[in-house]
Amino acid sequence: MATLKDIARALDLSITQVSRALNDHSDVSEDTRLRVKEAARAMNYHPNASARKLVSGRSGMVGLVVPQYRNIGQDGIFLEVVAGLSAQFSGRGMQFVLHIMAEQEPALPVYQRLIGKAMLDGFVLINPLDQDPRIDFLQRAGIAFVVHGRSGKTIDYPYFDIENEQLAVDLTTHLIARGHRRIAFLNGVEGRCYVATREKGYRRALRASGVEDLPHLHLNGEMDEATGLTETIRLFSGTAPRPTAIICGNVRLARGVYQALAALEVSVPGDVSVVAHDDELPGLRASAFFPALTVTKAPLRDSWEPLADCLAGAIEGKPLSGLQRIGSYDFIERNSVAAI
Repeated sequence: MATLKDIARALDLSITQVSRALNDHSDVSEDTRLRVKEAARAMNYHPNASARKLVSGRSGMVGLVVPQYRNIGQDGIFLEVVAGLSAQFSGRGMQFVLHIMAEQEPALPVYQRLIGKAMLDGFVLINPLDQDPRIDFLQRAGIAFVVHGRSGKTIDYPYFDIENEQLAVDLTTHLIARGHRRIAFLNGVEGRCYVATREKGYRRALRASGVEDLPHLHLNGEMDEATGLTETIRLFSGTAPRPTAIICGNVRLARGVYQALAALEVSVPGDVSVVAHDDELPGLRASAFFPALTVTKAPLRDSWEPLADCLAGAIEGKPLSGLQRIGSYDFIERNSVAAI
């Protein structure tokens, strides 16, 4: 593997000049900086994290800690998260480290160990819980982090999020405006921040329109095809009032809903209208459903760049006001909703 000395010799520069060019110091000319970085790429140079830590106080390494679960290696969403974040941090000259915890391993001791080794400059937190203990722990430890979402009553940390409450309001109101009064909501796993926020938006839209809030129509569970199928079968079994419309927390749930309704010989949208939030997950196109699915759309991949920007900014000590970002979403009406 090439060293700073190898690059310096190849370009007839001093080691100090090469180091300062690679670290974007202002006293290095643009031409020299570009020559050095091009040579570093060509020679497959990778900075030593320990040496960088000694010089700058930073390792240039950030981490993502996730729990182990069954089939994690086949989870398309997980792979997209890792690939997207890795690419974004790599583009900023930073290294992205993935740490998978053992099953049932508590999270905070893992963060404590990683912090104790002093090799990571910060962390990305995903799937935040209500009052997520990781946030308080990292704040007290003085470690930079960014959250994909928002947790807690006091939002005094970097984050990237979308307006989950409002998108739930939009989907619910769209159905109410077409005459629906029994609207089911297949939401995500209870305890997740975005899940609670979407439930709040759903219930707010019902109240605003004077629609009865029927508790059996709001369901929590894994956001996958199997849950969509089984929960839809449950909604259409028994004696409880059946929904005329279903909101799905993502398109994987919606695919399960479509399958269940087809098996029950219930038509979309003739008998039941269906809408969803679309993260544009790998291999799932809402426009390819039959009938094409009405959605709010905010591609998950649009999260990686602002998350990387916010964490890099937090590490550099930039003002918090520039490190809290809200992404937009689109409302796309297709053919899965009918008026009643």
